[in-house]
Amino acid sequence: MPDTQSALVWFRRDLRVTDHSALALALAAHARVWCAFVFDTAILDPLRGEVPAADRRVEFIRESVIELDQALRGLASGLIVRHGKAVELIPALAQELGVTAVYANHDYEPLAIERDRDVAEALGHVGRRWITCKDQVVFEKDEIVTAAAGFFSVFTPYKRAWLKRLTPADLAPRASGAGHPAPAPVPKRLDLPIPELRALGFAPTNLAKLGIAPGMAGAARTFDDFLERIDHYRERRDFPAVKGPSYLSVHLRFGTLSIRSVARAAMERIVAGPNPGADTWLSELIWRDFYAQILSHRPDVAERAFRPAYDAIRFEEGPKADALFAAWCTGQTGYPLVDAAMHQINQTGYMHNRLRMVVASFLVKDLGIDWRRGEAYFARHLNDFDLASNNGGWQWAASSGCDAQPYFRIFNPTIQSEKFDPGGRFIRRYLPALAGLPDTAIHAPEKLDAQLQRRYGCVIGEDYPYPIVEHAAARERTLERYAVVKREPE
Repeated sequence: MPDTQSALVWFRRDLRVTDHSALALALAAHARVWCAFVFDTAILDPLRGEVPAADRRVEFIRESVIELDQALRGLASGLIVRHGKAVELIPALAQELGVTAVYANHDYEPLAIERDRDVAEALGHVGRRWITCKDQVVFEKDEIVTAAAGFFSVFTPYKRAWLKRLTPADLAPRASGAGHPAPAPVPKRLDLPIPELRALGFAPTNLAKLGIAPGMAGAARTFDDFLERIDHYRERRDFPAVKGPSYLSVHLRFGTLSIRSVARAAMERIVAGPNPGADTWLSELIWRDFYAQILSHRPDVAERAFRPAYDAIRFEEGPKADALFAAWCTGQTGYPLVDAAMHQINQTGYMHNRLRMVVASFLVKDLGIDWRRGEAYFARHLNDFDLASNNGGWQWAASSGCDAQPYFRIFNPTIQSEKFDPGGRFIRRYLPALAGLPDTAIHAPEKLDAQLQRRYGCVIGEDYPYPIVEHAAARERTLERYAVVKREPE
């Protein structure tokens, strides 16, 4: 029989012990609470393939799980860690421990919702409850609605409604409160070592060399560093050679710090006085909620355009399109900022937000490639991959999404390069073949005459490719391609 005094908390995208909604709720309701994490083969196997793969996300998660376990053991507790199918292991653990309920935080991705539905059903068959809470966003699902009780598809009114609804309680830390017990120690029979990377089917990566610090401690250091720079976020965030971003996205993705803590820090600065940097960064956090509620209401966007008319667009296909896509993936397009950005993601798993927009626009509107191919590439390579935000960003660039870039506004990659990397510092970092070029030539090196190319040690067509498309001509083809879309005036 289940013990009404005991429960199990299943950690997923929330690898921390503080300000954790499901853990706080379970500790407040039960005298004995165990904690568990599953390296879910349903998620890992598609990433691994047939041979051990190097995936920074898996290494980040494993290192964060190790730290989480250590933090729980510091509370005389610990983490039950398993490797296998979560839909089988979690109900089995619930039965073995004799708990009355399993707690977890909401996950909004379609496959996660399906997984959780199966877990809830399995638990129900053996008389256990499935209890989930909001944790990875400030507002979710139907918490922010229009006057007609529908969901928002335009960001600015959503932001106004978000700020109007916000109260201090929404950003308050989720704590179990005085008098509640700490999580229970792991039973000896269940206390197994955390699997090594290779046992999970993965090889080590360059995570440490990149300076990406996993876990709660890494999140805290990264957050503290950003708080020293947040006042200048607005004017610095668009320049990839400048330390302007927060670099917190991977920590928010895996929950090594809570969304409430970072939003609260931004609000404190805004309330204290005009702070454009904090205000702009808070807007980015609200965009994150915005895209999450879009996915919640329209899970079909994971495969189709938010605006159905845009699925009528005929993107390039066949061997030529495949060759163009391969050039984009490998940073061989002949457009330096685009290529440098692709080298950044391939080498580090990170891409600056401004560059995500630039390379997405280039793939869809210069090369005419379906946005879904670019979205899938980002999903495979980004350390901070989040389905809602990734899909929202790609559909924004393709003009097929909610509150998207109008289809006739097409980034000129050379102008973007001149504006946001004027000295070519970012380009030189990732494209050493162009390092010797003067600032005036680095954004369009093919325009240099042959003698100067040899003088600067970069012969176009040998050391660096010619542009694979001509932007002005590509723009005209895009306008023709998008003419099939019947839409309201912008």
